[in-house]
Amino acid sequence: MPLDRGARLGPYEILERIGAGGMGEVYKARDTRLNRSVAIKISSAQFSERFEREARAIAALNHPHICALYDVGADYLVMELVEGPTLAERIAAGRIPVPEALAIARQIAEALEAAHEKGIVHRDLKPANVKVTPEGVVKVLDFGLAKSAEESTGAAAGATSSPTLTVSPTRVGTILGTAAYMSPEQVRGAAVDRRSDVWAFGVVLYEMLAGKRMFRGESVSDILAAVLRGEPDWSALPGDAPPRIRGLLRRCLQRDRKQRLQAIGEARIAIDAPEEDRARQSALLPWAAAAALAMALAVTVVLLYRATRPVAHPLVRMSAGLTPVPGGSRLDSDTMLAMLDLGNFLALSADGMRLAVSVRDADGKVRLAARRIDQNHFTSLSGTEDPGSRFFSPDGQWIAFVADGKLKKVSVQGGAPMTLCDAGVLASGSWGDRGDIVAALSPEAGLSRIPSGGGLPAPITHLNREQGETSHGWPQVLPGSQAVLFTAYTSGGPEDANIDVLSVKSGARKTLVRGGVLGRYLPSGHLVYLHRGTLLAVAFDLGKLAVMGDPQPVLDDVSTFNTWANHADFDFSQTGAFVYISGKPEPPRSIFWMNSAGETEPLHPAPGLYNCLRFSPDGKRLAFATDDPGHEEIWVRDLDRETTVRLTSLPGAKRLPVWTPDGKHIVFHAEQQPNAGFYWIRADGSGEPQRLAQVDFASFPSSFSPDGKRLAFQRGNPHTVSEIVTAPIEGDLDHPRLGKAEPLVRAPGFLPAAFSPDGHWLAYESSETLSAPLVYVQPFHGAGGQGRISIGAGRFPIWFQGANGTGQLFFLSPDQHIMVADYMSKRDSMAFGKPRVWSEKKILFSHGPFPPYDLAPDGKHFAVLLYPDATSEQQRDNHLTLLLNFTDELRRRLPAGDQ
Repeated sequence: MPLDRGARLGPYEILERIGAGGMGEVYKARDTRLNRSVAIKISSAQFSERFEREARAIAALNHPHICALYDVGADYLVMELVEGPTLAERIAAGRIPVPEALAIARQIAEALEAAHEKGIVHRDLKPANVKVTPEGVVKVLDFGLAKSAEESTGAAAGATSSPTLTVSPTRVGTILGTAAYMSPEQVRGAAVDRRSDVWAFGVVLYEMLAGKRMFRGESVSDILAAVLRGEPDWSALPGDAPPRIRGLLRRCLQRDRKQRLQAIGEARIAIDAPEEDRARQSALLPWAAAAALAMALAVTVVLLYRATRPVAHPLVRMSAGLTPVPGGSRLDSDTMLAMLDLGNFLALSADGMRLAVSVRDADGKVRLAARRIDQNHFTSLSGTEDPGSRFFSPDGQWIAFVADGKLKKVSVQGGAPMTLCDAGVLASGSWGDRGDIVAALSPEAGLSRIPSGGGLPAPITHLNREQGETSHGWPQVLPGSQAVLFTAYTSGGPEDANIDVLSVKSGARKTLVRGGVLGRYLPSGHLVYLHRGTLLAVAFDLGKLAVMGDPQPVLDDVSTFNTWANHADFDFSQTGAFVYISGKPEPPRSIFWMNSAGETEPLHPAPGLYNCLRFSPDGKRLAFATDDPGHEEIWVRDLDRETTVRLTSLPGAKRLPVWTPDGKHIVFHAEQQPNAGFYWIRADGSGEPQRLAQVDFASFPSSFSPDGKRLAFQRGNPHTVSEIVTAPIEGDLDHPRLGKAEPLVRAPGFLPAAFSPDGHWLAYESSETLSAPLVYVQPFHGAGGQGRISIGAGRFPIWFQGANGTGQLFFLSPDQHIMVADYMSKRDSMAFGKPRVWSEKKILFSHGPFPPYDLAPDGKHFAVLLYPDATSEQQRDNHLTLLLNFTDELRRRLPAGDQ
């Protein structure tokens, strides 16, 4: 009988049903004693004493790739709850690439090896009994319970029973799924041993590589007959399957178990082994040395050289999807995208054993988290809320990170973080092997050196304004701490950035690569860097600080994020590992009309990377910005003529257009150039733009007061404490200037603000944490004594004035719906109704301060961002990808890089 939510089995509280099979039901539950989630499998029959004894023996298994058995009840098992899809679900989506399949197979082999050493045989290994967590960790389920379950329930052995509980809807389906993985001796009813698991392992590996079952049939009898007499379709294996793996499969799938692979540990060794041709070449070299005395010395030199080199291992790829998961600490795409507005999202320790990322905890707060690669979960570090860029100390015991406007460090074991110095938006750094840290502390300055114990930063580079440099970032202290790599940005943006190197001793600097960002020296003797989403590599002489030869592309799936941060994210270890965010580039978007029924019509259908949508006051024109790297411009579309013209031509990036109330001018922010600041330009494009004021990197114009006399904008660090200020427009229309700013609101987060139509109120968003942006309304100068009003969770507030003091306030919810709240306003008070969804259709979201929508003056239509097919479903499939032996791969592909 199914159990309802809230039912109890001893100390276990049932939360939900998650599966069913021939043996019973599977539930997610909470252990009330230890306050942890568990999986409970309820049998359709009482367990025998022998079953309990064997189950408790299985519970003694303690291995990172074996799902733990916690407890045994009268008719139920309490297991570790493993999130993520089963391997069967993964295979159903298509053939698994060879590197990923081998990484999974190796973990399965490790699990079987640990169980076999304790005399426990699985008996029912199949893809449905293997789970792959979001972090890419394999967990083998139901170890050793097949035999015990059969004996406990009295089921017949062999092909006519289901050895284990699965999620199959019928018992026949369960049998069919199990029969395909039975060893020949199981089919014949003979006693089984660990070699039966070896057979099943081979079948599972074959299925991962081929993308289909090795033996199929319409009935159980057909499948069992194929197990006994059929021949695998070896041609179904992919062409890039290494010969050693093909040989391993043939050894695992010998029907005579005496001829079969005798221990699963041999499979693990075969997976880790280098390619046969490389081993064969090494074996032949001594014979070549004996062929002629004249060649003996040369061959000896070659042998000595090879003996001093690291052994080359095949590239192994492991990926974990970045998708939201319920409850607890989680690694997801939303957290990643939010963090990339602050700096880099991930860091890998020098020994390759620890990974540091940001996670969103159960309380909704984003914290720095670390995990060992051989563990299956991240541990968040207290006191590290809303972290920016992070990097490890050389010994891997500390993580430096940016938060609260400071550069800090925290032990990987936890404890209170220590403040090292002040740090601005998008700060980044590197910890040298002699103790000091080199960091880019400000987006508008050079690099500085900071003692690892904290202290006053000492500048080591200065911007070359004559060359148009706007910032230095992403430093790397090279081995020996005698030189520093860094990216030198110019007014042309990332497309015109350079990879430079600074000699610490002489102070001399030179350019290594033009047109690249995020340069990193790897222990293989290569410089890697990013250009338009492609990672390139070139040989690098560390002694001469010079590149050698021509760069070659090595990775083409590095995700680039065309947001305010405008960069990708990767890191590496000294042991040859390389970790990065992989996925498709940002998909192009189009601009649509949308009404409350979710009906859409093209407004500006040409695909592009758009943001900052702003209607003119009369609704006849739409200003918007493009975010294509190196081409961040502002455009104006005439809605009657259906023509679009580029408004800006200044160097650098132009963003955030704001119309004056009369519709004759537009104010925008120009950055990544020497004369960065707020500019004023005629909306028809005539005349030259006039600079209103010089402002810092994190200043964003938002809204004009209805009389056009004051401009509201944000300034300060959005990831610590920003402020909304208003300043008067002074001078004349041809020579305007921004007057003295008056602070109005201080709060964390991005603060897009909007004056109410009567000018008495200001709506804005603010984030106490990055996970909870809220919309607020508060009086503007002399509007009465009413304090701040909280409207609801959301971003980008927009006002609409109705009649007789009524109106509506729109905003964008965290789940991408347009929300609306009715209001009644008087000069000294305002009352809001409960927010409601304006349209069930979702729109595309924007990170940073860039509004993705705007309301037309009729109050009934929005200009919104959608994909060109008028949908908003996520089209980016981002993954956290770990490449093992990446430096060996670089040596193979660019041998000139060996040092």
